[in-house]
Formats: sequence, structure tokens, C-alpha cells
Amino acid sequence: MSMQLQSLLDALFPQGHAIAVNDSVLTGSATTEDGEVTVIGTADKLEVGVDHALALAGMVLASTRVHPQRPIVMLVDTAGQRLARRDELLGINGYFAHLAQTLDLARRRGAQLVTLVYGESVSGGFLSFGLMADHIHALPDAQVRVMDLRAMARVTKQPLEKLQSLSQTSPVFAPGVENYVAMGAVDSIWNGNLAAHLLQALRTPADGDRRAVRGAERGGRMLAARVAAAVSQGDA
Repeated sequence: MSMQLQSLLDALFPQGHAIAVNDSVLTGSATTEDGEVTVIGTADKLEVGVDHALALAGMVLASTRVHPQRPIVMLVDTAGQRLARRDELLGINGYFAHLAQTLDLARRRGAQLVTLVYGESVSGGFLSFGLMADHIHALPDAQVRVMDLRAMARVTKQPLEKLQSLSQTSPVFAPGVENYVAMGAVDSIWNGNLAAHLLQALRTPADGDRRAVRGAERGGRMLAARVAAAVSQGDA
């Protein structure tokens, strides 16, 4: 375990933690003022493959089987999904779907899900894992992006220069944790006492998916909430 990760765990859980790191996958438990939490996560900018997804899902299932209402804290540092032939042939999308389903099961059984992005959070390695939480927070120097502008240009068939220009004024096109806060995908950036921040997040009730609403309130995503409301009311 790196000194940086050890320092983070000590800051988040000053009352103690028992977290193992195997192949850059974090699994274990920790103590807070309000009791025990299950901890899962990734380290070393891990590219998440099928074996990692299974290990994470297995820990979630074990936690919800024995302690269905125990909170699950997810610590994220991932460079995305593993782009390897073996993982693709095994159907990595199915493994990611399984991981997402285990987290949904934990939520429906009463577990609070809290994510802290402390390193990178990229693409499928984040979408099926940390982005599934009720509350998502990040450290100031975290890096959050789903797709970089070069890949976005290839997919959308738009000139890279045009997307670069748009990214100057629209958080939707721009990577970076501040932009994801503006869009409502990240609740807040944690500075100072990390244990206190975590405790506050664990004590905040889940209130459904509020990302689009937060994005409108923060001026980073102006149409999503309005369009969703129109569709749900049959006005679209």
C-alpha cells in the first residue's frame, strides 16, 4: 500500500481500518463515529478488468448479505476499463453490469453508498462503480472525466478545435473535477478534515438522483432537468 493511500485511509478513518489491497483493488472495513462501514475501491490508476470487477462485486455482495444496512464507501482511482483482448472476449460489459447491479441491490437493502474520488476517475471504470453512489465527492486534485476531447471528436465527428472551444464555456465538454461539480455529478470537493466530511456524507439521506437538478442550480447543465421533467409529464 502506497504512503499516499495509507495517509488517505488514516485521514478518513482515524478510529481504525482493516483494508487489504490486492492487484490494486481495495476491500475491507473501517470504523467511523457512527459504526462500521464496508470499503471497496481501486488504487494506482487501475484499469478495471473482469477480475477486478468480480472482486469488487464479491465484496459488495458479502457486505449486503451479512450487514445489509452497513454503508459502503467507495474510493476511486481508475484510468478506466481494461482495454485487453481477454477482457473484451469474456464480455467486460457484463461484468460491469453485474458490479452495478450488486451496488443497486445494496442500496435497495438499505445501504448508504458514498464515493470519494481521490485520484483519477475515467470512463467505464468509474461509471459502473463510483458513479453508482448516492453521494459522490472528490479531493481537490482529483481528475474526473468520462471521455477526453480527442475521443469525443472521433465519436461525434466534430472537429477537435470546435470541442476545445466549447469546453471553455460549457462544463459538459470539459474534464476536471470543478466542471463535474458544476454539472451536479460530483456533490462537493473535500478540503480539511476528511473524517468529518465523510461522516456528514454518511449522515445525509439519499434523495434519489438529483444530479440534473444540481446541474441546473449550479449553471453547469441547464437543460437536463427541464427535459426530464417534460418527458415525465408527457409534454415532450
